[in-house]
Order: sequence, then structure tokens, then C-alpha cells
Amino acid sequence: MYSPKKLVLLVTFMLVCFGAQAQKQAGKADNGLLNPSAHSLLWEISGKGLAQPSYMYGTVHLVCPADMRMSDQLKQTFGKTQQVVMELDMDSPTMAQEMQRNVLMSDGQNLQQLLSASDYTAVGKYLRANTKLPIETVGAVKPFILSSMLYPVLLGCTPASYEATFVKMAQEEKKEVLGLETVQEQLGFFDQIPYADQSKMLADMVNQEAAAKQELQQMMVLYKAQDVEQLHTLTSKSLFGFQKYEDLLIDSRNQRWIAGIGRYATAKPTFFAIGAAHLGGPKGVLALLRQQGYQVRPVAQ
Repeated sequence: MYSPKKLVLLVTFMLVCFGAQAQKQAGKADNGLLNPSAHSLLWEISGKGLAQPSYMYGTVHLVCPADMRMSDQLKQTFGKTQQVVMELDMDSPTMAQEMQRNVLMSDGQNLQQLLSASDYTAVGKYLRANTKLPIETVGAVKPFILSSMLYPVLLGCTPASYEATFVKMAQEEKKEVLGLETVQEQLGFFDQIPYADQSKMLADMVNQEAAAKQELQQMMVLYKAQDVEQLHTLTSKSLFGFQKYEDLLIDSRNQRWIAGIGRYATAKPTFFAIGAAHLGGPKGVLALLRQQGYQVRPVAQ
């Protein structure tokens, strides 16, 4: 039912990388640097010796098609660049195989061992009803991957993807697609989170479905408002995330990406597309780029 490429998108969504689409006028600081109060998903990166500016867009990895919007300004900005860099190289021919090698829990563990009898039954019923997958056949799959399968259910639609759209645009314009990290690296972050914690989040999403849907709706409101700062705040306080692993899943990854972003932007004008929750906050990508001496300006759409 879920192809490996679709699973990678779902897993990326699980890495708390929520985004927003542009609707409001973006703010701008007088000095041309990052204005924390600016509402924008599209940012220009210049300065520090860059011959031409690059651009960064905060994505939402899964979005209902009715909520997906590609503005003319966004398309024009995309057209100014010469390569596309996302969290993962989404057109890599080996991505599916890499995903398949990392689906199952280690040491033969399974959900029946990790969940209480009542939670195991509840999760099993929910999976069968909403994904047609019997828990007996997927119980050894890493719990965070099973959790990712529930997000289309919580969204209430068959989701679309900004990443897939950008890949298609890049192919049409014959632009290379690259990644800031590999599938192995991205999945490896979750391998550092105990399966027991992953299983608890899966059970919480099932047992508290209404609250999970409400939280996701709140995130989508901020997504549409382009409010990356509030989006970052809400994400860090999620009832269904891994708050104590925020440094692992968000902050440390942001820090690792900065050098790569600099290399790509120096080589040629680049369109970066990463989850919008990575943009905001004092340890967000925009703030880190500013600290490195780049000028970061919101682009109105």
C-alpha cells in the first residue's frame, strides 16, 4: 500500500518538519537581515561572498491538495536558481532500496512486546480500519514508521507533497536535485530513540485521535499564515512528538546543514526546500545563517 518513496516522505514528516504555504505579506528588517517577526516561507540568502543569491522555502511534507499553493512568485524564484537542495535527494535511484533496508526493528522486537495488551489491540484495530494493514504483519516495523502512516488519516485526505512537486519542476527545468542528508542518516536519528518511546507515541496518536487531529489543524493554520516562529514553538510543544529529543531531531540537524547550505549556495544559485519548523527559533536555520554572516531576507508572495 505504501511505496518506499512515499514512506520516505511520511518519515520526513515524522521528523517534525512541518511547513506552511504563503498567503500573507512578508515582513522585512531595515538592515536586510532576518526579522524574527516576519511571516514568510520564502527567504533570500545573500552576502558573505555569494555571487548570486540563493533562496530557501519552508515546506510542509504532506498537505491536502486543496491547501497546496504554488504562487507565481515562488515559481519565478525557483526559476532563478540552477539546482534544488532538499533534506533528502528525492530523485535518487537508490532511495527506495535504502528505505527498505531500514524498515524493521532490530533484535526481532515487535509491537506486541512493546505495548500493553489494550494498546496493542487499539493500535491493531486502528491500523486495519485506516490502512488495511493487519498488525500481525507489520508489528516488527519501526513504530515511528507506523505512526507516519497515520498522518494522511489525521489530515483527512490523500496528501500531496511540496517535495514531489519541486522534484517534478526540477526535472522539467533540467536542474539537479541534491540532499542535505542521506536516507540512512535521516532514519538513523529515529534509531537513537528507544522503541518503547516510539511505541508510546503511536498508541497516543490512536488513543487520542481527536487531540492529534486538533493539533495538526493548529499547525496547518500557522502553516497557511507563514508564521515560522509560532510553528516552531507549537512543534516543540507537540503532544505527539518527541520533545526530549528536539535537539536530536531539529537543532543538531540544523547545525549540521549550515555548512552544506553554504557550499551549495557558493557553487551556484540554489533553491533550498526544508521543513518550515527548521526555519524558526534561535537555533533555526535562518538564525544560524545570519550568525554565519549571511543576509537573510523574507520574500513577499
